[in-house]
Amino acid sequence: MGDYPAELARLTAMGDGRLVVERYGEAPEQMGELWPPGSGGAAGPHPVAVLVHGGYWRARWRLDLMHAVAADLQRRGIAVWNLEYRRVGSAGGGWPGTFEDVAAGFDALHGLAGRYRLDLDRVAVVGHSAGGHLALWLAGRARLEHGPGARPRLQPALAVALAGVCDLVEAARRHLSQDAVLELLGGGPLEREEAYRLGSPAALLPLGIPQILVHGTADSSVPFDISERYAAAARAAGDTCELVALDGVDHFALIDPASTAWRTTVERLGRVLG
Repeated sequence: MGDYPAELARLTAMGDGRLVVERYGEAPEQMGELWPPGSGGAAGPHPVAVLVHGGYWRARWRLDLMHAVAADLQRRGIAVWNLEYRRVGSAGGGWPGTFEDVAAGFDALHGLAGRYRLDLDRVAVVGHSAGGHLALWLAGRARLEHGPGARPRLQPALAVALAGVCDLVEAARRHLSQDAVLELLGGGPLEREEAYRLGSPAALLPLGIPQILVHGTADSSVPFDISERYAAAARAAGDTCELVALDGVDHFALIDPASTAWRTTVERLGRVLG
């Protein structure tokens, strides 16, 4: 795995953040980081933000991309469950392994709740880029009758997609990130129709869970109108879906705690998590 560019490497800084590594499976990637709230917070039970990193589902990109925002949420008294999962380029990654892992990792909160005093009624899933796709998918998987993630043990109270790849069919049509969706699902929408139907949040609408989409209009990695189109479709289907358009903001500002973009997200999380 190569090193990150300097502008991304700084986002892996943990500051004085504390974390415990917990496993939800046997594969090396089937793990997460539990960041308990800061010592000055209440005794609990604590609200939880489940973080899902992006990187167009490829193995080069890891959960450490979310360290800076995890540390920020921890300081605010929110417990963080920062998920890793098998990705394209690692054994078992892609369809269905990536989806199975994220579902199992999310459901693993049941086993962690007692030890870390987690409030499972106040859980938000927050994903960036490809992780935004997975966050919305986690919110909608209760609609699945079969396939990876069906019959969830736990549902989030809120799903937040930061520059999310909300619609896999549209992303495949546009060949985003050199056909990353085709790598993930093993082919295009005509070849892999069921995978797209089961794996794309846009195909699962209505999700039945409140959603917030935060997206910069200057994003060159995931075009802003992907979120714009999805939000319109979600509302038409009956979902509560807020689109926060950030004028002139790029892709990675959304996971930079020093940015106005991140403060916009934190304010909305606070309304749900307290």
